[in-house]
Amino acid sequence: MKNLLILLIKTYWIVIPPPKRRKCIFRTSCSQYVYKKTAEQGLISGLKAFQYRFQNCRSSACIMENPSGEIQIILPNQQILNETEVSERFIKNK
Repeated sequence: MKNLLILLIKTYWIVIPPPKRRKCIFRTSCSQYVYKKTAEQGLISGLKAFQYRFQNCRSSACIMENPSGEIQIILPNQQILNETEVSERFIKNK
């Protein structure tokens, strides 16, 4: 089953060209993140990673600058991520 999820992700990378893909708010794209988790830790970890990203990679994320000047993002689940985890493209459009 692990190999099936990996195959689906690779097929997605081949079939959908990068310019046509939905833009991810995370520095490591959702498909790359799920692929890595699945390859390294197995199917269950990959599915949990997919669920986490699917629930939190949405337009309802809010970007902010904290008092120290660092850019952060608040995810729909209220988790706060630092600039190092946020897509550079997303930060530039702030």
